[in-house]
Amino acid sequence: MLRFERLIYTVARRGGLDADDAADVFQTAFMRLHEHLATLSQPERVQAWLVTTARRETLRRLRERRRSVPLGDSSSEAGAAADEPVDPEPLPEQLLEELQLRHRARTALDSMAEPCRSLLTLLYAAEEAPPYADIAARLGMPIGSIGPTRSRCLGKLREALG
Repeated sequence: MLRFERLIYTVARRGGLDADDAADVFQTAFMRLHEHLATLSQPERVQAWLVTTARRETLRRLRERRRSVPLGDSSSEAGAAADEPVDPEPLPEQLLEELQLRHRARTALDSMAEPCRSLLTLLYAAEEAPPYADIAARLGMPIGSIGPTRSRCLGKLREALG
């Protein structure tokens, strides 16, 4: 339960709920997990199940909040804003997918032989790739062979990623 606590709270808070509502979402998500534990077809995907449950509960609470806007509040923005997440950052499940993809790419790159590993690291790991002259000097290869070698190495990386 503690393993997923921050994840569930993050889903609710980024969805626009306050701390009290986020705590309620947390409690509801784990209560539903307890109710459905015996029927989960893929126990290894419990994290995704919890995120989906937390997101649905967050949206349900936001809809309830929108319905309970006082009648004296004639601003149409109050209802529209309730559906929009407060924090534009990606939700935890999106971050998890991105991290898993990066890990797969890094593992595939690490398994590659030289010069591919070093060349691709120099070309793509930094925010700005160094000039070909610098790469050629570092790797001890002619400048003219960097492009074709890069192309072959990217093909090998695609194959490694499957």
